[in-house]
Amino acid sequence: MTDPDPGVPSPGQTRTGAGDTAGRRPDERDIYLTLHRIVAAPVETVYAAWTDPDLLRQWLAPGDTAVARAIAETTIGGTFLVEMRGTDGKTWLTRGTYREVVPNRRLVHTWRWEGSDVESLVTVELEPESDGATRLTLTHSRFSQAEARDEHVRGWTGCLAKLEALYAG
Repeated sequence: MTDPDPGVPSPGQTRTGAGDTAGRRPDERDIYLTLHRIVAAPVETVYAAWTDPDLLRQWLAPGDTAVARAIAETTIGGTFLVEMRGTDGKTWLTRGTYREVVPNRRLVHTWRWEGSDVESLVTVELEPESDGATRLTLTHSRFSQAEARDEHVRGWTGCLAKLEALYAG
């Protein structure tokens, strides 16, 4: 899906899409989400929030959900794992493999919920802003259904709000 405005997306903007399917049913390569945020911290600090398990535990679960366990082996082929626990004790586990690691710039890893056959892809891009903040672009792609994408928009929105609050003045 191309952006009708070639300018830089505004912070807080969310894009979802099902690609150009030309009359066919979209497949998992076509269904994605993209979120943009400005985080009031330098790129190195935001990168650490994505790669340090102790920091991941502070924000990578939406709402009242908490991170019970996090692994971030940030080398190509390394493990990504987050176990979330709700206030009711229910747990969710997602895991993946790092496909691309460019320190302080870009992370790409797979994402598969425990019990699911669907492996999606998460791409995080970080760019420094002139005021010392970081422009974060998160793209989560390869969803099998638009409904799953929409659930992840809500989840990622909650997670990124916690990340922003972690570094807010």
